[in-house]
This record gives sequence, C-alpha cells and structure tokens, in this order.
Amino acid sequence: MPVLAPLRFEPIFQSMLWGGNRLPGFVRRPAPTTDPIGEAWMLSDIDGCVSIVAGGPFAGRSLRDILAEFPSEIFGSTVPADGRFPLLFKFLDAAKELSVQVHPDDAQAVALHGPGHRGKTEAWVILDADPQTSRLYAGFRAGVSAESFRTAMAAQTTAETLHAFTPKAGDCVFLEAGTVHAIGAEILLFEVQQTSDITYRLYDWDRIDAKTGQPRELHVDRGLACSNFAAGPCHPVTPRPVGDRHELVACPYFALHRHGGDKPMSAGEPGRCRVVVAVGGRGTLAGEPFRTGDVVLLPASLGAVRIVPDGPLQFLEIGLGEGAGC
Repeated sequence: MPVLAPLRFEPIFQSMLWGGNRLPGFVRRPAPTTDPIGEAWMLSDIDGCVSIVAGGPFAGRSLRDILAEFPSEIFGSTVPADGRFPLLFKFLDAAKELSVQVHPDDAQAVALHGPGHRGKTEAWVILDADPQTSRLYAGFRAGVSAESFRTAMAAQTTAETLHAFTPKAGDCVFLEAGTVHAIGAEILLFEVQQTSDITYRLYDWDRIDAKTGQPRELHVDRGLACSNFAAGPCHPVTPRPVGDRHELVACPYFALHRHGGDKPMSAGEPGRCRVVVAVGGRGTLAGEPFRTGDVVLLPASLGAVRIVPDGPLQFLEIGLGEGAGC
C-alpha cells in the first residue's frame, strides 16, 4: 500500500447574508467576492462543492478523484460503501444571526430526499465570540411542544422557546440531528458535520434578503417533523481527559479530540483516517507549516505524524465513526 502525504485543500467560500469578512484572512486565501462570506468549506464531498487539493503531487485534483484512486490508502480497511468522504469540515463567520434551523437524521433524509442522502449531526467549536452580544441557541426550553413553537413563530417570539447562552472561545457544542439551533451574531467557529447540505429553516428573525427584497424561504412543516422536542436544552460539552488530549465528542459519525501545548505532539493512527484542524498558534506537521486555519487530511496509510509547536499550539483531531458509512 503506498503511503500518501498529508492532504490540504483549497477553501470553498460561501457567500451568506449573515456572513462577515474574517474568513479569507483566517484561512489566508483571497476573497472571491465583495459579498459577506459566511462559510469556508475546507474539506467537502458535497455535490457541486467537492474540494480540490491545494498543493503537492496531487495539486488541482479533486477529493473524489483521490478517493476513487486510493480508497484503502485514505480510509484503511473501512471504505464507505458509496466511496464518498462522509464528513464536511468548515469555518463559519457569523456577523449576524443565522436562521433558526434543524437537520434531519439519516432515515428522515432518505425518506424526504431519496436514497443516497445523509442526515446531519454536527459539532461546533467556538473560536471567537463577543462576550456582550453573542448568543448560541441550541435545543428547546423545557415544556416547548410543536404546537407552542408554531404559536411562538407566528407571534415573533421564537427566541423565547429556545435554550440560549453566551458562548466563549473553546466551548464545544454537540448537536444531534433533530436539535433546533441557531448561531448568533459576532461568532467565529469551526464545524464538523456529516456530508449533508439539508437544512430546514424554521424562523429567520423576520428579516428581508437585500438581494431579493423578500424573506428567505422557510421549511416549517418538514422542519417540525424532524425536530426533537423531547431532547431539551443542549449545553456545551464537558471535555474528558484521554491521555495527552481531551475528548470533546464521541458519536457514531465522528470522534472529536482537542490537543494543546508547546511540546511536540502526535496525531493520526496507523490504518485510520484522521483530519487535524489548527485552531490556535503555529508549528509544523510532518515537517510542513501548520498554523491557525489549516485543515489537513491524514490518510490511513500515513499513520501517526509528528506535530512540533512554535510556542503554544492548539489543534483538533477528528476520526471517522462507523455510523459515517465507514
């Protein structure tokens, strides 16, 4: 089995009416537009938005091409049945509030959109937030039902039905499919999610899209059908020490760990695909520069790699779960 080098990809910028102007500088790439940019997709196998390798011997080739040619080298012994990369990695810059929204689970995605579609379970790691104005909305307050939520949307009191808190840098929030949520204003975060772009918008703060002069489309019936009213509030996770790292999330789709320090560290594991994300500081990964904003795919054939900080460095490591299709 050939040993592939770490793979980096060109960011795919997404213009959003709620976006800001921080992401091009954060990932060190020029802005493709003067419109506000809400998301930078750093590793994606979404149809129409497939990542392109940024450098090295595979520069210019798509992620899908690499997966088709080297499935075992990338994934190890657990290659997804459909051959696609099962997770999407992105940074978000919310200058304004995102809509109140929800995503279906796997079964609901197939039932509503057909075979081959995945649900969307996700996790956020907060990178920056305004302690005075930023809010995260995750899950319902106790006692909220589908009927009372509809009533609140009609009365423009939707926010009063949602659990909300002021986030701080370092917080991790795990959102299973079916969790109604919204990202508030002035928040920069990293997100890992299933490879799915299905979003049901429930409420959009009664705003008008300046480009169309109309409110954005809502998907209330489908969204409520997928909403988990029994789950209650969703709080930041409590990190669990595991050796030299902290486990943030362990779910069927992915495992998310955080590393930090100023001494040499390692990431990756022989026979298993990993993705590492630098979220603070700088150093080297396998001898190459590794700094805030970098997202790097570590193929299974590569095994563990050495990460050497240049001062304090913090990075996330994400492994693929069996429920991701692997």
